[in-house]
Amino acid sequence: MNVEIKGGISEGMAAAVARLLFPPACPGCRRHVREPGTLCSRCWHEVRFIEPPLCAILGTPFAYEVGDDAVSPAALADPPVFSRARAAVAYSGIARQLVQNLKYRDRTDLAPWMARWMIRAGRELLRDAEIVVPVPLHRRRFFSRRFNQSAELARHVSHLSAVSFVPDAVERVKKTQQQVGLRASEREANMRGAFRVPDRQKTEVTGRRVLLVDDVYTTGATASAATRALKKAGAREVDVLTFALALPGDFLLEDAGPI
Repeated sequence: MNVEIKGGISEGMAAAVARLLFPPACPGCRRHVREPGTLCSRCWHEVRFIEPPLCAILGTPFAYEVGDDAVSPAALADPPVFSRARAAVAYSGIARQLVQNLKYRDRTDLAPWMARWMIRAGRELLRDAEIVVPVPLHRRRFFSRRFNQSAELARHVSHLSAVSFVPDAVERVKKTQQQVGLRASEREANMRGAFRVPDRQKTEVTGRRVLLVDDVYTTGATASAATRALKKAGAREVDVLTFALALPGDFLLEDAGPI
């Protein structure tokens, strides 16, 4: 039902006028599309959705069916501190462009429908989650960027799934260098001690199953450091949900930028 707003113009009429003046465009290539927040057919076919069969722990795709609850060699060789990780898409092509547009070009309008893809990928995690928590930015980076892309995604995941959003459950206390170009051991050292749960938020975390949200999962160094801080504060379990997952060959140096 259209609701009358100031000046007697209905919400439906206002939306129609807005669509006429600013026709919806594909976030990938800027071609006109029928509905806001949708990709054109060409860009849609370039997205690599991460589908089963998956590693039950890391959420990385297998090349062939290996049975339920199968675990990848990477997860067996180096078990993560979090319980499970899932991502919606591979970090390549159009998906990489979407992340960059959200993160560095202030395209916060992309966050709601990116979150919808994340909810689809993280259904089993959301069934168990009690709170949704974003990976935070350091305050200096937050002031320069003006928003936290992970918090935007987490806010919409929370709203769409009806799982409580706790935006300041974790804070970043160490200004880390950019992760691109660092070896796995260097990434881990870079992130060590980067996060903490402030005393005022420990009651929100203690004994709860936390869903930690970020934009991209690369080596897991950031997710692991944030998980350690949450577990130190008493979190029962931590799962990780991201929009994109960097598969081998997908994380290229031209995407360098602060994380």
